[in-house]
Amino acid sequence: MAVTARFWTRLPREGRDTLFLLGVIGWTILPHLPHLPGWCIALTALVLGWRAQLAVTNGPLPSRWLLVGVLAVALGLTLFSFRTLFGKEPGVTMAVVLMGLKTLELRARRDAFVIFFLGFFLVLTHFLYSQSLPVALAMLGSVWGLLTALVLAHMPVGQPSLRQAALLAGRTALLGAPVMVLLFLLFPRIGPLWGVPQDGQAGTGLSERMRLGSIAEAVLDDRIALRLRFEGPSPAPESMYLRGPVLSRFDGQEWRPLGPLVVPRPGTAEPLQTLGPALRYEVTLEPIRLPLLPLLEMSTAVGEVEGHRLRRTDEMVWITERPVVERLRFDVQAHTRYRYVAAPGPLRLREYVNLPAGYNPRTLQWAAELRRDPRYADAPPGVLAQAVLAHIRAGGYTYTLAPGTYGRDGIDEFWFDRKEGFCEHFAAAFVVVMRALDVPARIVTGYQGADPQPVDGYLIVRQSAAHAWAEYWDDGTGWVRADPTAAVAPDRIVRSQRLAPAPGLVGGAIGAVSPALLQRLRQAWEVLDNRWNQWVLSYSRNQQFDLLKDIGFSTPDWTDLALLLTGTLSTLALIGAGWAWWDRRRVDPWVRQREALLAGLARLGIAAAAQDAPATLARRLQDRYGRQAQPLAELLATLERQRYGREALRRPDPELTRAFGAALRALAAQSS
Repeated sequence: MAVTARFWTRLPREGRDTLFLLGVIGWTILPHLPHLPGWCIALTALVLGWRAQLAVTNGPLPSRWLLVGVLAVALGLTLFSFRTLFGKEPGVTMAVVLMGLKTLELRARRDAFVIFFLGFFLVLTHFLYSQSLPVALAMLGSVWGLLTALVLAHMPVGQPSLRQAALLAGRTALLGAPVMVLLFLLFPRIGPLWGVPQDGQAGTGLSERMRLGSIAEAVLDDRIALRLRFEGPSPAPESMYLRGPVLSRFDGQEWRPLGPLVVPRPGTAEPLQTLGPALRYEVTLEPIRLPLLPLLEMSTAVGEVEGHRLRRTDEMVWITERPVVERLRFDVQAHTRYRYVAAPGPLRLREYVNLPAGYNPRTLQWAAELRRDPRYADAPPGVLAQAVLAHIRAGGYTYTLAPGTYGRDGIDEFWFDRKEGFCEHFAAAFVVVMRALDVPARIVTGYQGADPQPVDGYLIVRQSAAHAWAEYWDDGTGWVRADPTAAVAPDRIVRSQRLAPAPGLVGGAIGAVSPALLQRLRQAWEVLDNRWNQWVLSYSRNQQFDLLKDIGFSTPDWTDLALLLTGTLSTLALIGAGWAWWDRRRVDPWVRQREALLAGLARLGIAAAAQDAPATLARRLQDRYGRQAQPLAELLATLERQRYGREALRRPDPELTRAFGAALRALAAQSS
């Protein structure tokens, strides 16, 4: 550390400032590394390292023709990597390359200003990929570093410390913070023009296709899928099924939706018979990249979802007209006790019985033998379902996160041979068996359960809660949920005790020392993340209007919002102009003290120029008045130490000013 400090302090001013700027540039580019092609990372690292070496050795910068050649190569590589020069990824790649190359052209202050503004632009591009709290904090550091470099560029004389420049940059940014907060609160959120694309957001554990093992892979993701906040008591874990894609078409390997979703026409009979009181809750949904909302079974009403038009299909899935690629917050009403009595038409009902020819012959044979059993020959679907679930419960099956890969006849292999699987294995086998028994059945995917303890008042549903269950049709009851996973792993459903993958290196080390500490750290972070999402990322026009109501507007609209924003900004501008006018006319305290001192000396006949130091004035006094001027000369020596010495004061000492006045009056009295 001492060697590094000595090296840093011995650097010339230009080299030190350049190295600092290169460090800020590297920090700003760092979060982009996962999005950049390998050649761009290598080229940028090489250029920044080269520029750092030139700063240390005070070497000459390369010719501009060399930079033009490198830029041409970078353009070609960008075109080769993305097949275009337009779009987000090519644009960010070229911005990073230009930032690096511009440092090799850093000859004058105007070149530094170009780098500063390129840096601010790069800061903005990070939010095209992620608007998370860590990215925001990292970019706040980048902005502070760039502002510090900008301050240094405006202090060309002397050797100002980085600490001094950073403090000045921080104070300047804090002066602008009220305007930034005001614009955030009141600037109109106008439809899809507000916000940024979030196609860089991570995908979801849900999909509109399912193969054996696909959900087991998805639950390795422990990120948050959605948050739920209930008005009253939350439902029991075994009732928390969040309905996502319904998969009914099976080709022997993969399950998919039937086809075009059917939305009931207005005026048709309500497919649900709800029982008991309604359950009201709020959902904060992360981007899921699917055109639907995974909601509690069965959700009967959904509040306004900004930017989306909602419809409910005949399969009781709430769909949107486009994939959800942004964070949404909305209110929902649901009934966890219901009867789903909507009868599909005869042709559609047969779709729920179809099985591909030539697949899983042993499972079909097993179902046929069950049907030939006198107890089940004419049994209703409910009795058959219980018989299948009883076989799963007593058949030696194992619920595991790593069942391995299954072959062509995966259901046969699971049902008879390996008997190891995750939720999709049990749900798929159940549906195949029920269809082989001529009972309409289908797979429903979504999420089941939530973390046991609320965090910041919200129940957290993670991607690791992704789940698959089944539904079968009973003429007397309607669609009935059947979860075969509950037959072999009841704690998964009743207590939300999910299988968990092995923790990472850091998490495993902390968990080995103190599992409780790891849990507390995780909850503390999720509280912060939730508040960032609720207060910043989910701040919408509805909340803007709620804010206007809180400050006295009865029925606020866009006009009120615009008038309030314009009026507040105008008031702040007038206050700023008034402060600037006052600041320009105020006199520095040191100047006031010197003017008073010079006026007193002029009355004693001592001429003084603006550049005369206190020591010079002391000598003139002593030359004219001799020993009588000694007290005043000593005060002038003290003034010189306070103003220009190593322990200089920031403001004049009022006691010294009063002593000057007394000494001047005493000398005037003695000399008269």
